[in-house]
Amino acid sequence: MNDPTDFGPDRPVLLRGGTVLPMDDAHSVLPGTDVLVVGDRIAEVGPDLPAPDGAVVVDATGGIVMPGMIDTHRHMWQTAMRGYGADWTLTQYFVWYYLEYGKLWRPEDVHAGNLLAGIEAIDAGVTTVVDWSHGLRTVDHADAAVDALNAVPGRFVLAYGNIQAPPAEWTGAPEFRDFVRRRITGDDMLGFQIAFDVTGDPAFPEKPAFEVARELGVPVTTHAGVWGATSDDGIRLMHEHGFMTPETVYVHAASLSADSYHRIAATGGSISVSTESEQSAGQGYPPTWAIRAHDIPVSLSMDTSVWWSGDLFSAMRTTLGADRSREHMEAHARGETITHCSLRADQVVDWATRGGARAIGRSDDLGSIHVGKKADIVLIKNDASPVSFPLLNPYGHVAFQAQRGDVHTVLVNGRVVKHEHRLVGVDLVAARSEVERTVDYLRSTLGEEAWQKGMNPDVPETKILDNPYTYTDYHSAATHSR
Repeated sequence: MNDPTDFGPDRPVLLRGGTVLPMDDAHSVLPGTDVLVVGDRIAEVGPDLPAPDGAVVVDATGGIVMPGMIDTHRHMWQTAMRGYGADWTLTQYFVWYYLEYGKLWRPEDVHAGNLLAGIEAIDAGVTTVVDWSHGLRTVDHADAAVDALNAVPGRFVLAYGNIQAPPAEWTGAPEFRDFVRRRITGDDMLGFQIAFDVTGDPAFPEKPAFEVARELGVPVTTHAGVWGATSDDGIRLMHEHGFMTPETVYVHAASLSADSYHRIAATGGSISVSTESEQSAGQGYPPTWAIRAHDIPVSLSMDTSVWWSGDLFSAMRTTLGADRSREHMEAHARGETITHCSLRADQVVDWATRGGARAIGRSDDLGSIHVGKKADIVLIKNDASPVSFPLLNPYGHVAFQAQRGDVHTVLVNGRVVKHEHRLVGVDLVAARSEVERTVDYLRSTLGEEAWQKGMNPDVPETKILDNPYTYTDYHSAATHSR
């Protein structure tokens, strides 16, 4: 008898009887449907499929089978500081990481953060993450980042960046090109982008970095439309110099003008929206309400666990909330009432899957459940939870009801990496030890006073408004009024 817990690389996997969200243009729902995985591909999709000899059969009855989610912008190296900056603004983030303490990270600290971030991603059903790795001060840091990604059974894109040096400097260094030659080998599990921001300086000092990206044939991902940091001038300079391409990913894009959105739309780029970040840190209002009118492709991202969660359920939920809130607010300002929401649950699920695949240039083999595509698949099922039923609106259930704890089974490239709510083939004890060493190092290096001050920024004084309805003696006034 086959051992159902033996997920050997050659065993087919049959997800039996789930509600399948294939992620097609019609946003179809396929109840009572099986998905057969053979090798690294989806072999069949349909009802009552026969199980091949030796297959692992996963009971998906009552659950939702969907493509693995894709996060297009996460600073994975910062995950060892999980929650540390919960009360930060973007200004405090910039000061702490860019000016003060980001330069303290050793290669082993980047490794620890990436390792933990990669593990938590697959645990949450995020099968692909773009590692927006702007802490790579040296090539040793970059090697450590890739070593960590290779140690996790997920799919990743290394977006190489360095906030401690100008982009033209580090992209032009011989050791950078040597790193690309050594570590970026066309591995299906590790993609590559170059990550840097465009300041809007009229001299356009970022031009040489764009030229390196063009020479290497890799996309650029950039924080655009970040209030007080990157503006319409950066978009204009990119456009005038011919560096806006369909492969370019614009992160946040929350404080741009309509002119910039037109330029992005005309050149075919996409926007990575990090709604929890934009709501809290101050890049600008989460932009989906504005960019929908420009028909710009959208993907979702979580930004950094130094503040926020590392799962795309939060991204979908907060994106719907922010978009609908803005739609209502704009209508109320005109004296109108919104009776039908423009942004729907199925759209944000699409952004979390197909949108991410498009942004990283993998629409042909990721982001949907169809025969021949890569088997990056998530089963959402939790029979122990009262929130698992009734399952009436599957897209709405994913966007508003499900969470990390409901992720039952995850496959990446046909490999089972989580089953029955437990990670498979992951050494969480070793990851914890690495992170603890990094935290101890940073805390001791900063000193306790600086550590506590960084985590607990000053609270601005709140002035309570004078209230004209406040009586010195309320009860007496109430008696006289009768």
